[in-house]
This record gives sequence, C-alpha cells and structure tokens, in this order.
Amino acid sequence: MTAASSDVLFLGIDVGTSGTKCVVIDARGAIVGDATAEHAVSYPRPTWSEQDPHAWWTSTVLAVHEALARSNASTGRNDCGQRIESIGLSGQMHGLVALDAAGEVIRPCILWNDSRSADICERLTLREPGLATLLKTTGNRVFPGFQAPKLLWMREHEPDAFTRTAKALLPKDWLRFRMSGEYMSEPSDASGTAVFDCARRCWSDEMLDILALNRSLFPDVAESTVLSTRLSATAARELGLRAGIGIAGGAGDQAAAAIGSGVVAEGTVSCTIGTSGVVFAASNVWRATPHGELHAFCHAVPNRWHLMGVMLSAGGSLRWFRDTLAQDAVASAHQQGVDAYDILAARAERVSIGSDGLVFLPYLTGERCPIPDPAIRGGFAGLDISHTTNHLARAVFEGITAGLAGNVDLMRSLGVPVRQVRLSGGGAKSGFWRGMCADMFDAPVSLIASDASGALGVALLAAVGSGTFASVDDACAATVRTHDALQADPARVYAYKSVKQRANEAATRALRVNG
Repeated sequence: MTAASSDVLFLGIDVGTSGTKCVVIDARGAIVGDATAEHAVSYPRPTWSEQDPHAWWTSTVLAVHEALARSNASTGRNDCGQRIESIGLSGQMHGLVALDAAGEVIRPCILWNDSRSADICERLTLREPGLATLLKTTGNRVFPGFQAPKLLWMREHEPDAFTRTAKALLPKDWLRFRMSGEYMSEPSDASGTAVFDCARRCWSDEMLDILALNRSLFPDVAESTVLSTRLSATAARELGLRAGIGIAGGAGDQAAAAIGSGVVAEGTVSCTIGTSGVVFAASNVWRATPHGELHAFCHAVPNRWHLMGVMLSAGGSLRWFRDTLAQDAVASAHQQGVDAYDILAARAERVSIGSDGLVFLPYLTGERCPIPDPAIRGGFAGLDISHTTNHLARAVFEGITAGLAGNVDLMRSLGVPVRQVRLSGGGAKSGFWRGMCADMFDAPVSLIASDASGALGVALLAAVGSGTFASVDDACAATVRTHDALQADPARVYAYKSVKQRANEAATRALRVNG
C-alpha cells in the first residue's frame, strides 16, 4: 500500500427507516468515525407507512458532518472531508420515490412496511400474471412491500400523480440523485421491485409489459462496485466533501449488511435476530426455490446472488412474550439491574430440549419465509397442565429458532453449503440463544466484530470501486472480523431434529385452519 493510498478515506451512507447511519473507513477498512441522525416515519392511515425523502437528505447531511468531525478527532487531523475518495450508498429496500419530469418529489415515499397494495399482490399472484409467471420472470413472489405494486396502487388510486411520474426510484437511489443529479440503481436493490429479472441482472421486459409499466420509469443499472455517478458541486458543499468523487452503486440494506459481515461467497451465512429475523446466504450461481419460499435476489457482489429468508416476528415474538406473559421477569430484572431477556433465557435453560412437547408458532404478524402467508397466526400448541412459565419461555426461543432454521434447511436443500453462520442483532447477545442457533442450524456460529455492517458494507464497495481492494472478497477478507465462535453439539443437533419436525407439523395445521 502506497503512502498516497493509505491516506484516503471512504464514506458509507445507510438510509434506514428510522435514521441515516454514516461510517468513515480508512484504506485498511478500519472505522475512523461514525454517526447516526434520525428521521421520522408517517402513518397517515392504517397499514400505510410513508416518509418525506427530503428528511433523508437532512439526516444524511447531519450524519456525514458528525462522522467527519469524529474522524478528524480520532485521526488528529482536520481534513477528513477532503480525504474521502469515494462514497457507497445503502438504504431500506422496496420504497417508492415518485419523481416528475423535473426531478421533483410528487408524493411522500411509500415504504417497505406499507401494505396498502396487498389486494394488488394477491391479484398478481392468483390471477394475472400468476405465481408461475412471477417466478419465471423475476424468480420471486410479489409482496406488498415491493416497489412495483406501489406503482400499480398509484395508478389505480392516485391517477393524476401516477401520470406525472417520470421516474420511480428506490430510497438510496433517490439519495444518489440528490447527490449527483443522475438516475442510477444496482442489482441488489432492484431485485426487490418485482420487475427485475434477477437471474439475468436486468429489468424484466416481460413483467413490465404484463404490468403495463414503461421501462423509462426505472433507472439504468450498474454493478454495485462501479462508481456509476459523481458527487455534484452543490451536494459537495452541503456535505463538506470534494466535488466529483465517485459514488458506488452500493446495495440494498440486506446485501450491504452481508458485505459488512463478510457474507460474500458460498458457505458463509448471516442470521440477524432483531424484531424480525433474516437469514442470508450467498450463492455463486443463480438459484431459486420452486414456489418462492425464499427471496432469490442479486448480491452486491458482481455475478453472485443470494437467498434470503425473512421471518416477520423473531425477536418481536420474544418481546411479546416478555410484555404479555412474563411481567414478573421484567420486575425481577429491574430489581437485579439486569436485562429481562437474560432472565427469560435462564428460565428457558432449566427446561429440557423440546419443552416437554410444547410448541410455539411465532406467526404473530403473519409470515413471509418460508411460509408466505400474511394471514397465518401464531400460538402455543400441545399445552397441558404440567407446563410452567419456564416451558413457555423455552418454547418461544425454540419456536423462533426453528423458524429461522427452516430457512437454513431450505437453503441447504437447494445445494447451498452452510459451513458457518454469522449472527447479529439483539438476539445474538444471548449465549443461550447463540448455542441454540448453532445446534438447530447444525453449523458453527460466531458474532460480527462491527455493528455498523450496512454502512460499512457499502464503504467497502466504494473502496473496491476506487481500486483500493481488487475485489469484494479481498475487501472482506482484509477487514471483517468475527469472535465468540460456538460449535454445534452433535447430541443436541439430533435432539432438535424432532423439535423442528413438531414445529413444521404445527405450522402445517395452522395453515390448514387459516386456509
């Protein structure tokens, strides 16, 4: 590494639902400064979720300035803004930013968690074009969160606004437009629009024709590592950066987090246990599930893909249990000065594997993968008079983990090797839960050293685009670190097979009742 190359910095910007996260990394991939600035979400009607894109710009400017100030402090210099060589962008996926011919925002962005287009998605799946055509053209089912159904909703319910729409951008790509004045996207985020041919990594002309959506609505696509646009002079002044530096294609939030976690090639899987749960597996070739049980999207690594299972209520189920049925644990935690979740884990650990036949179905808000049914509901199955609150606690942990493991097992069935799983999110803090994941996944698990994986991931993509690293693989090998590795225990792996089987049987019964 030359003296000049060691002096450069890279900026990663991740526009999330609740705020914008920025990180500054050096040429070795070390974080020298980071910051987060919040922005608000609007819920104008039940099932609706919107944001003003201009609020993203405000939070981005604030976060970038703070991250640069912290970088100056940590490096003992005052020129970090001028040392930024390139920028990577990430953001919440699926949102619809509708712009007119002058590039002005027509209406608030309809977010990923907005479900107003549910009826449209049902129509697309059951009638025209039908599930088989969706899978053939895009590789995926269509969900209300995806971008194209939102456009169809606009056409039906806001026809004047739809007629004025000249461009439909994803959230991070609107930020790119605000920074560069240019329209551009990349494959990983475009995969979640429902009109992108993920196998061929391009817009699906067939789906666009079926839905009667003009190709001109959507930006061109370049690979995630390509510096496809440049920072404008106006935006540079607002951000405190040099005009003309390159902006990498970047990635949707899940692919960006995978890069930041080093999940770039087959064999490494990530599992995030937050309110929802996400299992993400890199794939060196295009693969898709026969009935769309998993999302099959393009990775942010050129010519690679990924399979993703999204569980709607992972940690959310445990939080529900804590708040609804375990208030005594909350009170005890307050008295002891510990986390209530640690008390629940300790209680669960007193019960043997299988919870003495008790099964918890974690479908409190419906389910997405591998059971694509927003109407399915959860509950306890096999409850009898011998079960205690400790059994309930263990069953909740086991039910959530079995649901996540179902996605891992489905990935294996498609030929994806699972040699190691990297855990993140609040649930990964529990040693008890990490051990259960290792045993149910039948794979070693470890933790990620950095908690800024999304913004870090796109900062690494920017570094690859500038030539600091030869490839994404090289960037991750040089920078991403793990710790607290746990191996699966063969005896527990065997014992948990029956737990997963009972969970599958209970889910099948729940689907039958729901259907």
